[in-house]
Amino acid sequence: MTEGLRLITEADVDEIALGAAVLGTGGGGDPHVGSLIAKRLIRLHGPVRVIGADDLTERDLVVPIGGIGAPSVDVERIMAEAELGHALEAIERATRRVPTAVMPIEIGGGNSMIPIAAAAVSGLPIVDADAMGRAFPEAQMVTFHLAGYGPGTTVLVDHHGNEVVSRPVDGVWSERLARAVTIEMGGAATMIDYVYGGDVVRECAIPGTLTLARRIGQVLLGRGEEQLRDDERIAALCLELDAVRLFDGKVVDLRRQFEGGFTKGAADLEGTGDDRGHAFRLDFQNEMLLARRDGELAAVTPDLIAVLDQATGHPITTEALRYGARVTVIGMPCNAKWRTDVGLENAGPAHFGYDVAWAPVEEIAARAPRVSGSADPRSDRPTERREDAA
Repeated sequence: MTEGLRLITEADVDEIALGAAVLGTGGGGDPHVGSLIAKRLIRLHGPVRVIGADDLTERDLVVPIGGIGAPSVDVERIMAEAELGHALEAIERATRRVPTAVMPIEIGGGNSMIPIAAAAVSGLPIVDADAMGRAFPEAQMVTFHLAGYGPGTTVLVDHHGNEVVSRPVDGVWSERLARAVTIEMGGAATMIDYVYGGDVVRECAIPGTLTLARRIGQVLLGRGEEQLRDDERIAALCLELDAVRLFDGKVVDLRRQFEGGFTKGAADLEGTGDDRGHAFRLDFQNEMLLARRDGELAAVTPDLIAVLDQATGHPITTEALRYGARVTVIGMPCNAKWRTDVGLENAGPAHFGYDVAWAPVEEIAARAPRVSGSADPRSDRPTERREDAA
């Protein structure tokens, strides 16, 4: 069992950022830019103390902080470091309470880095947990909302110094209001919502996700006990995450645009290696949400779909995906909270307008015929050759 994080140093940041980009399923903001900000602030202010969700009490006040907007905007307009202190000061004024810890609202991509940076600049500890277990594109897609808690006092700030405080009646209204404000702020902003005491965070948060992100990063960087070759890392990652290898291919068509405050689009892949002769399609809204192999469902939200560089296993975000890229697509089971009726209602395929029925990614994979030479990530032996159904 991986030991939980207790301190985040500058040396830990790249591992966490890389792992969070896998869990971010293509979204959550640019992890490289976020890691540069986090490392700079740790260098200036010192390491960040990490506490577990179980360490929290009702006397704590935990502030989830992250970015909202389109990833394609984030990479062109870098978040100003002053936004972090501005947001924390604004929530303290608005609630008249002093925060005792910060937390990632989602573990995906750059949104795993923003709370680390905020912890460094403020001196507050960070909670080893988040409210998604991945990244989702909408503000109400958090485990607090699933448990019936509202967003409470919400703060948005931008690099101009604008500050908007709202008190939405529920999570859906929080998304509508925040998205409209974010568009007016240029398509990206720093956001705080779902500020609660430690008892509520213990009830709702998904624990240990920063630790998990670091572990994924260590696997992909070949650190720790394992000394893996590049061609072994994706299989090792699948084993670590109980993930399914869905497709190997190259990007032959890519459509991506900024729409309604999101980066939306689709990518078409042509099979390579054992998947030669097959086609794969990915649909995304900030995050990868739907995957189809030869027109048949391969994986769908709320399960995780990650696109990895075929050579290194490193994750590729939706804004970094390029024509001609050779990639491996994997699918991972989401946290059990999202597989409930309320979880599927809020983040399942129907919510995004996809006319498919949700099924667990591992069950879809078990039903699908194996392609030639595919390796079962749960076994050291190659699976038996079976022909794809015509």
